[in-house]
Amino acid sequence: MVFERHLEDNLFLLHDDLANGRFTHGPYHPFTVFDPKQRSIHKANVRDRVVHQAAMNVIDPLFEPRFIFDSYSCRVGKGTHAAVARLRTFLRQASFNNTRTVYALTCDIRKFFASVDHGILADLLRLRIGDERILRLLGNIIGSFSDAPGKGIPLGNLTSQLFANVYLHELDRFVKHELRLRHYLRYCDDFVSLAASPADAQAKATRINSFLSERLKLTLHPGKVVVRTWTQGIDFVGYVLLPHATVLRTKTAKRMLRRATIENLSSYMGLCVHADAQFLSRTLRHKVWERHVDVTRLRG
Repeated sequence: MVFERHLEDNLFLLHDDLANGRFTHGPYHPFTVFDPKQRSIHKANVRDRVVHQAAMNVIDPLFEPRFIFDSYSCRVGKGTHAAVARLRTFLRQASFNNTRTVYALTCDIRKFFASVDHGILADLLRLRIGDERILRLLGNIIGSFSDAPGKGIPLGNLTSQLFANVYLHELDRFVKHELRLRHYLRYCDDFVSLAASPADAQAKATRINSFLSERLKLTLHPGKVVVRTWTQGIDFVGYVLLPHATVLRTKTAKRMLRRATIENLSSYMGLCVHADAQFLSRTLRHKVWERHVDVTRLRG
């Protein structure tokens, strides 16, 4: 509201600073969210967020066409639900409609956003961007935050979403061109690949971890390298895929039942729509109705 009150003046001043190379990124406002695990979010001020959006408008078209089809985070027409549908298609193909056992390797990169190397990210951006002014601006944005010297991009920046995809596109290329994996997809720093055996899956994980360490200075989370069959259930981006159903995680369902209110019910119903969760949907509506009646009685 403060920025908008003098919107035209603020935008002209911002334009002048950008055009003359005087722009300097401001400090962040940190806060913590629980979704459900604890995450530290760093919010830029409005002026800086305008610059983030303007930068995205310019650089996103340079990178978007180069990303692999099966990268699903923060891209138009993608998202978690599309990723789950694609994984189910992969499972059907690889298992010949569940007539042959197939193994899924799911992995998570350890502290990804906090571990992004500023120098490597800048070099990857430079490969596609030839304008030095844009590169200096992006360097300003990258350097505005660090978890450790020369490391980290903030959860909360619009640009961080693209930076993450640019950074991990190197992993996608390695998996596709070096490992030649057909059944692979990634959602930000979570990814899944199908394998013929547990040994094959573990071998893939070892090679991927070596590449991440040598090329991107990242490592796989050792507690989140999991190999499971489709029958056992494959946990990915909040859903568990089984041969004849897609269900929500048990922890997610319990949290929804505990927190459901009239205000957030439609959001929870949206999650249920993309899973086989008819019983959970009915239970949520019933619990919300009961709580609403109880509150109405207390107020009466």
